[in-house]
Amino acid sequence: MALSQSFEGCLEANIGKAGLSRPTLDRTLARLQPRLESLREDYASGALPLLRVPEWRDDIALARSALAALTKEARTLVFFGTGGSSLGGQTLAQLGGWGIPGDDGNGGQRDRPRTRFYDNLDPRTLERALASLDLATTRFVVTSKSGNTPETLLQTIAAIEAVRAGGLGARIPELFLGLTEPRTGTTTNGLRDLCEALSIPTLPHDPKIGGRFSALTNVGLLPALARGLDVEALREGAHTVIEGLLAVSEAKDFYPAIGAAVATGLAKECGVKVSVMLPYSDRLARFAAWYVQLWGESLGKSGEGTTPVAALGPVDQHSQLQLYLDGAPQHFITVVRENCAGSGPRVAPDLAEIAHAEYLSGHAAGDLVAAQQKAIPEALLAAGRPVRTIDLERLDERALGALMMHFMLETILAGHLLGVDPFDQPAVESGKIITRRYLGA
Repeated sequence: MALSQSFEGCLEANIGKAGLSRPTLDRTLARLQPRLESLREDYASGALPLLRVPEWRDDIALARSALAALTKEARTLVFFGTGGSSLGGQTLAQLGGWGIPGDDGNGGQRDRPRTRFYDNLDPRTLERALASLDLATTRFVVTSKSGNTPETLLQTIAAIEAVRAGGLGARIPELFLGLTEPRTGTTTNGLRDLCEALSIPTLPHDPKIGGRFSALTNVGLLPALARGLDVEALREGAHTVIEGLLAVSEAKDFYPAIGAAVATGLAKECGVKVSVMLPYSDRLARFAAWYVQLWGESLGKSGEGTTPVAALGPVDQHSQLQLYLDGAPQHFITVVRENCAGSGPRVAPDLAEIAHAEYLSGHAAGDLVAAQQKAIPEALLAAGRPVRTIDLERLDERALGALMMHFMLETILAGHLLGVDPFDQPAVESGKIITRRYLGA
């Protein structure tokens, strides 16, 4: 396995009344047994394509070919898309260096164009971005599952108009790439119609895989390939989790099932209503943001669900940890750790002495972070606050693929325990309807 999980810090025996009793956890896990069986049936029949994505390979060649054609002689690659059409791709791209503090956007790309993501629609940001780009050497990837996401359509139309205004209209088919569902029946797909009208190449978004579950499909492959990641290894890592699903006979032996049982059990039995994702790596910052959408949008229905929060260590030890240790006892903390001891710059002994920080003398930056990764769960445990740890021996493509598949399955299993459908988002759709009504008026 590319990761290991410990949930001992969530049990009543270790943290007192804020934790789950072992009998309660066992009963909750038993309730998951039928769902594990149905997931295995879905895998065998192909009814839930998400479970088969780690085995796909044909789409990798197609995505690689489309990206190579798009980025020929390009210097900048812009990704338009929002929510599930962007956060998964950002999570993968960040493993390749994108979005790391101090990175100018190029991140050592060398032979590849620098990457930019515009997922939030802000009129000033969009206007300034289009004005600042060298449109002749910029390429655009536009992703919308339904093809009707208004923010993404507006961004795309604005970019096309900027290209036309710059005298590059004839080059639109080579400057843009679409990614959306295939046409089915009489359903309207604005992005597909736009792409077809302008001869823009378009890749198919699997209609049976929702946006927030699409990170390991071509939605995430394109940003991952743009950052030079080994996408086969990403899927191999994800497949280790699927192999676990197929191999285990009991829910208590399957990490995602344990995670789902602990999270929902803490909420139902102990009033722990906030789920905090706390990775200790800059390269997992967008992973935490991706998790927030995955957990919140999948489970927040019919009065159910817990509130997901994205955090980042060590920095949020100095902004959020006080609350988690000494505030209202309503937080379940997941600490994601990588083996970083011995990495990074070392502290010169003479300078450490001058700074009255002899305890840092001779240590690498990674030694301090490694010590914090151990200390914070211990502090939470001592304070009687639920904490689990997930350990990665090495933060690479295999580990990230496994981590993302773990949480997708944990979310699906939590939906079963809460009695909600993790794949829809009815409340979000109501907001879209009201927005269109205002624009129509």
